[in-house]
Amino acid sequence: MSLIEALNWRYATKKMNGEAVQQEKVDMILEAARLAPTSSGLQPFKIIAISNPDKKKELMPLAFNQPQIVDASHVLIFAAWDNYTHENIDEVFNRTNAERGIPASATEEYVARLKGMLIPRTAEENFQHAARQAYIGFGMAIAQAAMLKVDTTPMEGFDNAKVDEFLGLREKGLRSVSILTIGYRDAENDWLVNLKKVRQSLVDFVIEYK
Repeated sequence: MSLIEALNWRYATKKMNGEAVQQEKVDMILEAARLAPTSSGLQPFKIIAISNPDKKKELMPLAFNQPQIVDASHVLIFAAWDNYTHENIDEVFNRTNAERGIPASATEEYVARLKGMLIPRTAEENFQHAARQAYIGFGMAIAQAAMLKVDTTPMEGFDNAKVDEFLGLREKGLRSVSILTIGYRDAENDWLVNLKKVRQSLVDFVIEYK
């Protein structure tokens, strides 16, 4: 199945059947998000993966009681850095340089310029920038799930502050951005499953300058 075919197959699943997704497939979905491109390779987000039924039940009211939270196999919470700091930028480049076998001096000038751009900004500006990077990984995860015929529900409908508190994210320097539930559709009870996918036409969607 091509990516385009997979994207035509997928939809925002409203009712899942509770069936567990094989761990191998879960790992591939997470790996797709991990490999997503991010600005300067900072990868300023993490994914909290929840499969524990009790934990999902506790989370459900924080997501306005959307049933996919408990009916899904896994709930993936994308959480971005709450700010850019000297420490978290250095950690990225120290690891990168070590794995590439190059001296710190090779990236010293670039890192200084990057810090000069990011560090003076407000924490909120930097969080919003990091959140946009998290969304790239979010999209990659959705696409990989579709390729595997695993259903997903992308969610922004949840109480971010309460989710952050529930998971202790602020203590980890993170803030929740989005939720992706993964599982399998309950086709007999999902009102959306057979409705036509509607998008703008390509002609209307793309503005070309030739």
